[in-house]
Amino acid sequence: MLQLNNIHKTFYPNTPDERRALHDVSQSLEPGDFVTIIGSNGAGKSTLLNMLAGTLLPDEGDVWIDGKDVTALPEEKRAKLIGRVFQNPLSGTAPGMTIEENMMISLGRTKRRSLFKGVTKKTRERFRELLSTLEIGLENRLNSKVGLLSGGERQALSLLMATFTEPKILLLDEHTAALDPSKQSLIINLTKDLVKKHKLTTVMVTHQMEQAIDLGNRLWMMDEGSIIFEANEERKKDLTVPDLLSEFENIRGRRMASDRALLAK
Repeated sequence: MLQLNNIHKTFYPNTPDERRALHDVSQSLEPGDFVTIIGSNGAGKSTLLNMLAGTLLPDEGDVWIDGKDVTALPEEKRAKLIGRVFQNPLSGTAPGMTIEENMMISLGRTKRRSLFKGVTKKTRERFRELLSTLEIGLENRLNSKVGLLSGGERQALSLLMATFTEPKILLLDEHTAALDPSKQSLIINLTKDLVKKHKLTTVMVTHQMEQAIDLGNRLWMMDEGSIIFEANEERKKDLTVPDLLSEFENIRGRRMASDRALLAK
């Protein structure tokens, strides 16, 4: 479902600010794989996610999704293939529009452009049915402005909209980091349910090591633009946070930087 071949990306090349963001990244995911990605700040996690989304294009290497070479396709051309949820609950939705309007725009992501039809009774019932699965009452608030929702409600809506068109790849960019613990639990449980329901191939960046171990069937650890450690489903069953810290120290000969990767619970 996803193939990365020798991906390289350098920012500000041939200048004093040159920074190698990705170096020779090669990986593949089978349909339904759910990989979590951890690493210190600047390890290349977000750059890799942006490379998959088409926000950034590689300097070298190629990206394939579902057997199609998408290396040169910009973000808007990959919209049919990719669903994404951002860290900030304010991203991914239009605050001045209603829940119903936001969902209609999201639904149109996979359709050919044409004159925009109004929301039909059938579509509205489908939206209500989908929203009811969140179990937070949004099915009764179709005409509420999204900007009036709480952070957790908005993130739940973003996750639903990113998945109900069943994209080839779901990208989760620290999508619980800005939420309080109770809302984090809601979004994580919703993530599990939606990924399982739609059998989505998922790539999730997180600073929370326990979260990275608990979710999905694969794990990648990144540092300085490279994937330096990976664990399959069998290996993940026995992994602990101390194990991951020890792996990093054994590979790099130094401790992981004391940032959110260590402090997050």
